[in-house]
Amino acid sequence: QGYTNAVENVNFELAQGEALGIVGESGSGKSSLALALVRLIKSEGQINFLGQDINRLEQKALRKIRSDLQIVFQDPFGSLNPRMTVGQIVAEGLKVKAIADKEIKQQVESALIKVELAEGFQHRYPHELSGGQRQRVALARALVVQPKLLILDEPTSALDRTTQKAMIQLLRRLQQTEHLSYIFISHDLNVVKALCHKVMVLRHAKVVEYQPTELLFNAPKTEYTKQLIAASC
Repeated sequence: QGYTNAVENVNFELAQGEALGIVGESGSGKSSLALALVRLIKSEGQINFLGQDINRLEQKALRKIRSDLQIVFQDPFGSLNPRMTVGQIVAEGLKVKAIADKEIKQQVESALIKVELAEGFQHRYPHELSGGQRQRVALARALVVQPKLLILDEPTSALDRTTQKAMIQLLRRLQQTEHLSYIFISHDLNVVKALCHKVMVLRHAKVVEYQPTELLFNAPKTEYTKQLIAASC
């Protein structure tokens, strides 16, 4: 079976509390990069996270750092088990830990409060929620295990503008209160501009630009980046 180079020669650093935006058109390699970072697909090279190369870890060691490295996908409905309540969904990541049921319940409630879902939501099912609410549940499920890095793969693309704006405000607030680092994958430069400290632009599986956000928007280096910025206005 052959291999496809979904993305090549990517190199970046991310400090605690920083947010990196990864942008590009469909098929540029954005989502493949996200999956490689959490080792859901194979990749070559090094992925150094908290002093360890993720690509070299055995499964047991990899499981230990899963809590520190979480991913939220584009389609919240597809990633939530329709037969489970919101409370059960959010508690999934805690079930593998030696935590009492009472403590799990408290942590689930705390995570739902952080994503601004009122009391009572934990008893609902995914089909009873709006798209924005489902995405908040997916976010709560990631937050409940207290990650250090959150990878967000097009988390706002399926939402309307009002819901999208509320989600961005929530993510900015969480970044400050939880001291989170984000890798935010999107085709929408306006969203990236509102949230990220620096931006990487992918095209045809290659990095064509990587700059601090303000510099990228004020002085883009490539014609392709200029086109992306113009299209987002």
